[in-house]
Order: sequence, then C-alpha cells, then structure tokens
Amino acid sequence: MKITLKDGSVKEYAEAKSIYEIACDLSEGLGRMAACGIVDGEKMDLRTVIDKDVTLSICTQNDPEGLATLRHTVSHVLAQAVKNLYPEAKLAIGPSIDEGFYYDFEAQSFSREDLDAIEEEMKKIIKNGAELKKFELPRAEAIKLMEDRNEPYKVELIKDLPEDAVISFYEQGDGFVDLCAGPHLMNNKGIKAFKLTSSSGAYWRGDEHNKMLTRIYGTAFPKKDELNAYLEELADRKNRDHNRLGREMKLFTTVDVIGQGLPLLMPKGQKIYQTLSRWIEDLEDNEWGYERTKTPYMAKPDLFKQSQHWYHYKEGMFLIPDQDDPENEDKMLALRPMTCPFQYYVFKAEPHSYRDMPHRYSETSVLFRNEDSGEMHGLTRVRQFTLSEGHLIVRPDQMVEEFKGCLALAKYVMETLGVQDDVTYRLSKWDPANKDKYIGSAEIWKKTEQHIRDILTELDIPFYEAVGEAAFYGPKVDINAKNVYGKEDTVITVQWDEYNAELFDMYYIDENGEKVRPGIIHRSSVGSYERTIAWLVEKYAGKFPTWLCPEQVRIIPISEKYFDYAEEVAAELKKNGILNTIDKRAEKMGFKIREARLDRLPYMLVVGEKERDDKTVSVRSRFAGDEGVKSLQAFIDQISEEIRTKTIRKEEVQEEKN
Repeated sequence: MKITLKDGSVKEYAEAKSIYEIACDLSEGLGRMAACGIVDGEKMDLRTVIDKDVTLSICTQNDPEGLATLRHTVSHVLAQAVKNLYPEAKLAIGPSIDEGFYYDFEAQSFSREDLDAIEEEMKKIIKNGAELKKFELPRAEAIKLMEDRNEPYKVELIKDLPEDAVISFYEQGDGFVDLCAGPHLMNNKGIKAFKLTSSSGAYWRGDEHNKMLTRIYGTAFPKKDELNAYLEELADRKNRDHNRLGREMKLFTTVDVIGQGLPLLMPKGQKIYQTLSRWIEDLEDNEWGYERTKTPYMAKPDLFKQSQHWYHYKEGMFLIPDQDDPENEDKMLALRPMTCPFQYYVFKAEPHSYRDMPHRYSETSVLFRNEDSGEMHGLTRVRQFTLSEGHLIVRPDQMVEEFKGCLALAKYVMETLGVQDDVTYRLSKWDPANKDKYIGSAEIWKKTEQHIRDILTELDIPFYEAVGEAAFYGPKVDINAKNVYGKEDTVITVQWDEYNAELFDMYYIDENGEKVRPGIIHRSSVGSYERTIAWLVEKYAGKFPTWLCPEQVRIIPISEKYFDYAEEVAAELKKNGILNTIDKRAEKMGFKIREARLDRLPYMLVVGEKERDDKTVSVRSRFAGDEGVKSLQAFIDQISEEIRTKTIRKEEVQEEKN
C-alpha cells in the first residue's frame, strides 16, 4: 500500500500498519510526539490500522488536532482521578474545547482546594505512565458494561446510538474504563503540563430540565512555559471580566430582591450609557437619515400573533395575564421582545409613494426577553436591555444598497469604539431540516441568503456560515465578539426580511399607481447598550477612551488653600462639557494620585499656588504620565479635541511609584 505524506512524499508498505507504527517508522522522535493522524482528511486515533492507499498527516501536540487529542486524554485522567478520590461520582462527558477541556460529573461541588487535590491525584496517574488501550463492544454488551459500573449517563449515551453500532472504550491503569470515540495519546507519559482552572454547574446535555451536574474545567499544553503563559493570560482575563470589574468600578450592580438578569446601572455606568446612546441617536438621525420613533413597551398578543412571534418566540416573552382570568388572552399583555411590529404600524399610519422610500426608523428600545437562568451573566445576557434598534422599509430595488449601508454604519461604530478587529461576521441561515422553526419557502430563503453572501463577498468582509442561526423570518449577518472567557456573543445584527410586509399588509404606491410590497431590514448599530458596555469594560480593562469615561478629569488641589481655584477650574471644564470632580479629601497627594490611577481616570489636574497665580494646571495622564504645566485653556482645547474626535490614545505608560 502507498501512504502519501503531508510533504507529498510516498511511503510503501507490504503489510497493514497502524498510524503509530508509521509515525515510528518515519522517525523515532515523531513516534514520541505523535498525537493523532489525519487520514484522507479525517482525524483518527494513532491505533487505527491502515490497510490501503491513503493520504496521511501525523499530528503532534503542537498541531491543533494533536493539541485537542492531548487535552482529551487529560480529561480522561481527570475522570480517573475523580473516581479514585470520589468513588460515588458518576461520569458524564469530557470533551476537549477551544482552550482546554472539561468533564461533567454527578458529584459534589468542588472547591479550589478540592481541585488542587484532584490535580495531585492526576499527577500520580500520569507518573505511572499507563498505556491507553482501546477496545470495542457491541451495543448490548456496552450497555451492560456501563450498567455494571453504575454509570447511568454513559448508558443513556449508548442507548442513543443505533442498534448495530459498535461502541469504543478506552482503558487506562488500574482498570479505569471510559466510553469514548477517541482519539487519545498512546499513553499518559505524553502529558507534560496541565492545570485545573475552575469548577461550575452544568445541566446534563445543556438542558435546564435535566439534572445539574458539576463541571471541572482545565487546560493542557505540550510544554510548561506554554501553560504558564496561558495561566498569566487567564489571570489578565479575570482582571478584565466585566462582571467583576464593572462592579468594582461601580458601573452596575445586581440585587436578589430585584431579580436575576435585571442589573442596576449606577451613576457612572449610566453616564457611559448616556454618552453612547446620545452619540448613536445623533449619528443615526443627523448623518444616516433615520427617523426616530417612540413606541409602547407592551402590546396585546394580537400584535405578536400577526408578526408570528407568538408562535415562534412565545417562550422567550414575558406575559402579563389578568389576575382574575389568567387564561384569557384577550385580557393579556406581553412585554415586547423587539420593536419591529410597532414600527410597522408607524409606517402604515400614512400612505407612502415610491418617491419617499426608503423609510429608516430607529428607536432606543427597552426590550424584555425571558432568558434561561443558566444563561444570564453580568451585562452580557439580561432580561431587560436597551437596543439601538432600527427597521428600514425600502423598495425591493433598494434592499442591497440599504443593507450595505447598515453594515457600513455598524463598521463605523465599531471603528470609533476601537473594537473592529475583535469581531467575526456570520451569515446566519435557516435549517431546511427544521422547517417548523421558520416561515416562508425554501426558494425565498435560498435567494435571500445568496443576497447576503454576495454583499459580504463584494464588500470583502470575511465571514463564515451557520445553519439554524437565522431569525424565523429571514437570514442575517451576526457580528460576534468573544468575552474574556472565549464565549461568543452577538453584538450587532443586520437581517433581511421579505415576509413581514405581507403579514402586516404594508405597501407603497409605485410609479404606475400600483400597490407594491416593500422589503424590510432589521438592524442594530451598536447593539445592546448593556452588552456593549460589558464588551468595552473587558476590551479596555476599564480604561475607557476619554470621550466615554464617566469621569474625565479629577482636580487635585495641593491643600485647602487652593479649593477656590480648583472650583474655578472645575466650572470652566464643566462649561466646556468636560466631566470632572474635585478631590478635597484630607489625604496626602501621593495617595490621591494613586487612587486616581486605580480609578482608571484619563487625566488629573494638580493645582497649587503657582498654578493659581498663572492660571495654569499641572497635567498628569494615564497616557504619558507627567505632561507638564499647561495653561487652563490649552488643556481644555486639548481634551475637548480628544473628546470631539473620539480619539483612542494608546501610548499607555507604566504607573509611577509615589
């Protein structure tokens, strides 16, 4: 047989060989480092026997596929360690993931001390260097094996497989056996660097109706220095976590008595929201031709039945029943999960000609969605949020250009915020295998998806496609970003809709005096303000660009003798729209300056006798440290220009010691 290798060379063998044997034959070092193989494009275990002509790539732990294999193997070591220490624990699943692995158990919750003890047990298992042996069983025998071992979750997984399926297992040291399709390393000696990072709850199979299990997260790398670098990065991410940092900075808080997913924006957080929303409203209204609306927060079920949300999204809505007759829909109201059907009636309130199209409606919309309790987190996923929502009602011949305009607006917003390099674009499509989830014909879905595909290609925007992520009425572009822990959230959306105009009997009069159905584009420009604030907290570690800071300048008088001059400076700054405070506390200057740095302020103005007499300020910034003495007007001109242009200064300096 002929084996075509990654470099194009060919090896010939007279007899069948495993991938591992071929790796060892190629070089002893490759055999030691081999983790898995790619055979004719399919990832396979090193134990797989090759008996025909194939193309073969040997993956080491330094390759993405090999690294995933390493991490999957470590997850099995984790499972064995937990079973050694907690024999009553039940095994669920333990896959590799983007940055490591996890394993779910029916077991107690685990503290950091517990994780440390489990790590020590894992090290003992690895030190023994047990070989991992793969074996297969018919389905019935596989079920019996797991029943005998009292592993109900494994039994459930096997029973979901076809009757004629052959089930694979891996055995390692002391008779530990786990259901697994692989691949795995040949033995545990190849594990050099790993760490258990955290523990949390997780529903079995991700379904909140199932039992809550205990999940242990970990990671592994080929070398210890790679692990240490990752752990340093992880510590930095924790420091950037908006759920921690946002509370520390007093941007928001949550209160049990108010409810989960209902955060309170505190004055500083509200100031950031206000700055963002005023900017977006002025931008949309004055530069992008939007008409602003204000619509109710709730409506009768009839509205949402007309839009089809009642039938496709009801479980995500909050309903307000009549307490005397909670089953009577005629007396019920629903809090709006979106604004689109309300704005359709704004359009329908008067006749329209082809000449006055398009109509671009926008609204700073307070929306309500009944998110699952396990999904809510800080400001990124909440039950009440505010959206920069817009709906464009356009002639069919205007759809493509207006869709491009929505993407251009979103791109401009992201560039101004400095986050344009942190996003990915996804074409979210319907799932033709699950047509009940959507409205409309396959022909329309195919056509509209192709329109979006062509637009993204023409604009040279890199994108990927995802089946089943569309709205029930049309495909969309989702602009996604990851939080500090790698979880991806949608921050901005642009949707193509060819159905709602028919549902709501919307039309305009064309040049021939005929009624014509318009097209509709649903879009956001900055997305949810709450989620955007969370994103910016993590992006900048709380050190926002000056124009977004809730406190842009702190004035620090050297002593109380200069309070009056500090007040003069503050009044002049305020007159120019610059947010400032005065630190009049009876503390040492070094303490006040350090605290201003900890508060992540862009600027401090120190004032004393010389500054008062000369009408100057001594400027210190987080960008350049001591910027020297400047006239008050010169500083006002400088910071005003920085705020007006929304400049992002990047020349951050190391904090000085005082």
